[in-house]
Amino acid sequence: MPLPSSSAVMRPSTLHLPPGAWATVLDCLCDHFPAIDRATWLARMQRGKVLDGDGAPLDAAHPYRVGLRIHYFREVAEETPIPFSEEILHLDEHLLVVDKPHFLPVIPSGPYVEETLLARLTRRLGNPQLVPLHRIDRHTAGLVLFSTNPASRDHYHALFRERQIDKHYEAIAPALAQLDFPYRHTSRMVRGEPFFRMQEAPGTPNSETLLAVLERNGELWRYALQPVTGRQHQLRVHLAALGAPICNDPFYPQPLPADVADDYRRPLKLLARGLRFRDPLSGEQRAFASRLQLDW
Repeated sequence: MPLPSSSAVMRPSTLHLPPGAWATVLDCLCDHFPAIDRATWLARMQRGKVLDGDGAPLDAAHPYRVGLRIHYFREVAEETPIPFSEEILHLDEHLLVVDKPHFLPVIPSGPYVEETLLARLTRRLGNPQLVPLHRIDRHTAGLVLFSTNPASRDHYHALFRERQIDKHYEAIAPALAQLDFPYRHTSRMVRGEPFFRMQEAPGTPNSETLLAVLERNGELWRYALQPVTGRQHQLRVHLAALGAPICNDPFYPQPLPADVADDYRRPLKLLARGLRFRDPLSGEQRAFASRLQLDW
């Protein structure tokens, strides 16, 4: 029996129609999302992928009404398959722990909808209630923790909000022989250019990483990294700022051109290695470790 498509079990995006003078819902959607042409919205409606607040399909003639709640499923034409598989390490009534491969996004974004960890797991497990409790970059491999149960979700979200979870990473990067390890790096991180990059800036630090050396191999070292804070791209920015950008990083210290395709032979040498925390429901100490390895 074929598995259902992820759109059959994933939650759609939601829009409350804004004020305007449109005659139909279709007209409003076309103006509100100018990057999506009218033919695409028509095709989605014909396939039942644009719904009202009660889940009933809308057709092209459905009249516009300000505030009307619309549900729609994102799609990407000819989405490129990512040729690496995730591995489920743990599953219970509250938590799912997964090893994510390099290059696979955690959630839908940009050109990725079906080829995301969330979509794959939703399809695989048939659970539309899956929600990632944290995220790692598309280029990073390793552990991702999901909530499987809305009733207990906030208890686990609180672990991240209150910094009650220890996250451990490994990276391969150039040697930093001038530093004494273990080393603590702090800095102020702000949005950079292009928009998807972060950078360090003068001012009160808002990011902190603890670094140690696990292995030396000539000009490259294997580092243990423990982010105390959780800024976007924090580990990548911190190592680049120290003069040791992580091997094969497409963003730091300089971004590759946007039209350069992924080189699957050169993954970012960054791995989310371990997660440790006290379970907020049972009180027991829990620890998970990735089965993936970074090679030289």
